[in-house]
Amino acid sequence: MTLDRPTRQSMAGNAAGSGDTDQDSLVLGHFIPYRLSVLTNIVSRNLARVYADRFRLTVPEWRVLAVLGANPGISANEVAEKSAMDKVMVSRAVDRLVRAKRLDRRQDTADRRRSILEMSAEGKRIYDEIVPLALDYERDLLAALPARDLQRLDQILTRLQDRALALQPETGEAQAEPEGV
Repeated sequence: MTLDRPTRQSMAGNAAGSGDTDQDSLVLGHFIPYRLSVLTNIVSRNLARVYADRFRLTVPEWRVLAVLGANPGISANEVAEKSAMDKVMVSRAVDRLVRAKRLDRRQDTADRRRSILEMSAEGKRIYDEIVPLALDYERDLLAALPARDLQRLDQILTRLQDRALALQPETGEAQAEPEGV
């Protein structure tokens, strides 16, 4: 979907707080949070097709493995923080992964109230098989953009994520998110 010039102006006007009631109506197809959510859901659904049947993983389970692949030896709370997933969703995914012997959970020797998560040998094997498939999908998806747009997209996403975090209410918990990657 492409945005016409007047829509871009109205988005900028709303961001600047113009208060113009003609520009304050919600056009869902141009509402950036909605569009990001839809894109996330489409990408997640496509990726889930890659690993759901073959590895019997749900989207939240894959996210837990992905976070632990980049951050081994962290707690479920830290997984929730790093992924912005709901703590309950993370807890359920961790429980399923532990039962399936894809994760090992051990008590932190420095803080007995805290559990440390590590991928088991089976979890690591699955992770190692999925990563190239996920990277291939990302490469195929991003092939729609020239290199200069990829760099700009990365910058824009970083700025939007930073801003969204700054606007986040102070609850002390990761905010629930739409189903996704």
